[in-house]
Amino acid sequence: MTDAATPTRKRQDYEATLDQSDASVAAFEHGHKSLMEKVQSALHGNPTMVPVIVLLASIGVFGLLAGGKFFSPFNLSLILQQVSIIGILAAAQSLVILTAGIDLSVAAIMVLMSVIAGTLAVDVGVPAPLAIGISLGGGVAAGLMNGFLVTRIKLPPFIVTLGTWNIFFALNLWLSGAQSIRSQDIDAKAPLLKFFGTTMAFGSARITYGAVLMVVVFVVLWYLLNKTAWGRHVYAVGDDKEAAELAGIRADHTLLSVYGAAGLVCAIGAWASIGRVGSVSPQSFYEANLHSITAVVIGGISLFGGRGSILGALFGALIVGVFQSGLRLVGVDVLWQVFAIGWLIILAVAIDQWIRKVSA
Repeated sequence: MTDAATPTRKRQDYEATLDQSDASVAAFEHGHKSLMEKVQSALHGNPTMVPVIVLLASIGVFGLLAGGKFFSPFNLSLILQQVSIIGILAAAQSLVILTAGIDLSVAAIMVLMSVIAGTLAVDVGVPAPLAIGISLGGGVAAGLMNGFLVTRIKLPPFIVTLGTWNIFFALNLWLSGAQSIRSQDIDAKAPLLKFFGTTMAFGSARITYGAVLMVVVFVVLWYLLNKTAWGRHVYAVGDDKEAAELAGIRADHTLLSVYGAAGLVCAIGAWASIGRVGSVSPQSFYEANLHSITAVVIGGISLFGGRGSILGALFGALIVGVFQSGLRLVGVDVLWQVFAIGWLIILAVAIDQWIRKVSA
């Protein structure tokens, strides 16, 4: 009995020794992390920290360079106004990027829905609330079209949305006849379309309802993504679609809902854009697709999906606004403002890659 039990006992002792060795190594590694490794781990667990730090640093730097002009209530409120539309589009873009996709059609959807709302309300005579409702429904339909092609036809999101960007842009030129709807006509027939351009005065600060809407959109989406089962499914699908399906998540259903929600947010942005511009132009916000992606990337949301907070896109949009305002106030040419934003994008992606190495 004793001899027979000896090999088993030795094996158990050997395995116990290995477990203790592994625990010792792990404890050693944990206790001897360098400062950069600790920072890397902290940022991996809290990716929104990066854009917050960059935003605060950029505010401090431009505050020193531009003096009191930068910190004036008027200038700070102007930054909010300027980033409101791009911020709303960045919220829509974030939803798709969190699922490891990308949507190149967000701006085209927004402009098309503004043209639909303006044409119905001003040219056709449809009551403004109904015209806005139709445009919101159209935004959902456009998003679901993208989602259908991605989930059912199994086409890559990049190719799908590149194609629909052209489709939606052509439709908006056709519907509008490539003609803008003037501000005077909107004021006379459908002033509700310009509601989000209404300004509230707080001393010398001027806050538009559109800026408030942007914040509300981000807060609502943050709640949905962090406090509901749908939000957990979105992150799971973006992190690993196959694993999510094995866990019982209907991945394609989740993706379809994400594209539909993104389309709705774009349509909300369409209403806000009319107030921001004061008119309906079929060729406005032509580069907003790239600007929305810029805000998302700078905001710390991973292009590989499944990581990041949607609030990061809000901070990303604000960073771009702060850079543009600060550089303008210190006299930097527009060309070099674009140059600086380009390097900011590259730096943001490099930081994201570095942070991801923690889980590699």
